[in-house]
Amino acid sequence: MLPEQPALPLQGRLRLAIVQAILDGRLSSGAALPSSRELSALLSLSRNTVTSAYLQLMDEGFLEARSRSGVFVAPNARPLSAMQAEPAAGTNRLPPDWSARVLRSLVDLPTLSKPEQWRVYPYPFVYGTYDPQLFPTEDFRECCVRSLARSQLAHWTPDFETDDVPDLIEQIRTRLLPKRGVFALKEEIIVTIGAQHAYYLLADALFDERTRVGLEEPGHPHARNSFALRKPKWVELAVDEDGLIVDGLPALDYLFTTPSHQSPTTATLSMDRRRVLLREAESQNFVIIEDDYEAENLYAGEPMPALKSLDRSGRVIYIGSVSKSLSPVLRLGYIVAPRALIKELRVIRHAMVRHPSAFLQHAYALFLSLGHHESHARRVNAAMQERLAAAAQALREHLPDFEFALPQGGASIWVRAPSWVDADELALAARGHGVLIEAGAVFFGTPPYPCPFFRLRLSSIATAQIPAGVRALALAFDELVQGRGARLSG
Repeated sequence: MLPEQPALPLQGRLRLAIVQAILDGRLSSGAALPSSRELSALLSLSRNTVTSAYLQLMDEGFLEARSRSGVFVAPNARPLSAMQAEPAAGTNRLPPDWSARVLRSLVDLPTLSKPEQWRVYPYPFVYGTYDPQLFPTEDFRECCVRSLARSQLAHWTPDFETDDVPDLIEQIRTRLLPKRGVFALKEEIIVTIGAQHAYYLLADALFDERTRVGLEEPGHPHARNSFALRKPKWVELAVDEDGLIVDGLPALDYLFTTPSHQSPTTATLSMDRRRVLLREAESQNFVIIEDDYEAENLYAGEPMPALKSLDRSGRVIYIGSVSKSLSPVLRLGYIVAPRALIKELRVIRHAMVRHPSAFLQHAYALFLSLGHHESHARRVNAAMQERLAAAAQALREHLPDFEFALPQGGASIWVRAPSWVDADELALAARGHGVLIEAGAVFFGTPPYPCPFFRLRLSSIATAQIPAGVRALALAFDELVQGRGARLSG
């Protein structure tokens, strides 16, 4: 029986089965394979399919044909492996104490996470997944195939050292940034392996134990954790329905903010507050790190210009994502900053990963240049509008005591349950009903208890599933109510 690989044609699946058997040692060197006629009959394949697979494997050195004898596994088809050696007598086998040796650990810090088997839950209101119905499969495949054309290989196969693919830098500079009111030179842009890589690079270059870093409270847990590796001095900054509160800011060296759609509350920082924040940065001599989080997901009102577009003194470091609207796993982001800092970041990045995949950079440059990015963004925004409306209606109907503000954009709703509810407990109960939510404590540096906040992420759940998902969440809430009533009566 051939392995289940829907993405492979029959010939590819046959090739996979033979290669795996050889590499696993189930077919040793010199072993005879059935004739093409016998194997085609055994597997109900055409003889041409079997013959083509055999010929390809012969060309690649896995099989060999012997005159009047048939087809056999080639002598060197399976690479040699080193023999496992026994340790010398008397060797101390005690392992190192890694808990004492690791100097910068993040394992105990709270972060956004999903159950290992999250895909089996019918109502995943969680971050970090993609919607297969929205993924632009044909458009993205076209760009990948074009990048693999022989005429394009010279554009991405050389070693770029500290550089990036020029075509992608140009697309970011001329296509993406102007939509946010940002204009930059090519020397002021560096490509990263997603926004989280950008956080790490900036922390590595700019932070130490003396650095005062302002973070929104609640705020973005991935930024907090990446910055935490350099153990800066945290300064928690309050947010309200209009985003970061900029009046009366304490002494800072850096301030991290998500002004387009504040993570996690989705509030948009007003123009007045943006101007005040930039004046404060200049008068107090601190630098703003702006994550333009979900800026493309706008459903109401006019786009608010990025803080970077209003910056006249070089005090804003801008972080953007190229691939988040497609799928987080593509991992392409960028930083816009003064060229002196970009030069330093390139050297740090080179020491870490050399550079992000040049093939992916080139393919995505094509994706941008052909207009696929804009058309995909329009489809995503239309779908998110439907999902936000469905979620809001379901919340009002099934959880009327829960508070939320319908955001102008983004892909999530920040919800406040009744004050006695702890969202961690609600999330645990919700799993029993097939619902995954993001409990709010992870977004706080100093979470309250009980913490009644949670986030409903809508990027991975179909509109038709949302009402049933919120109904199931209401059942979980009813369980908490009944449990609380039993405790109070007891």
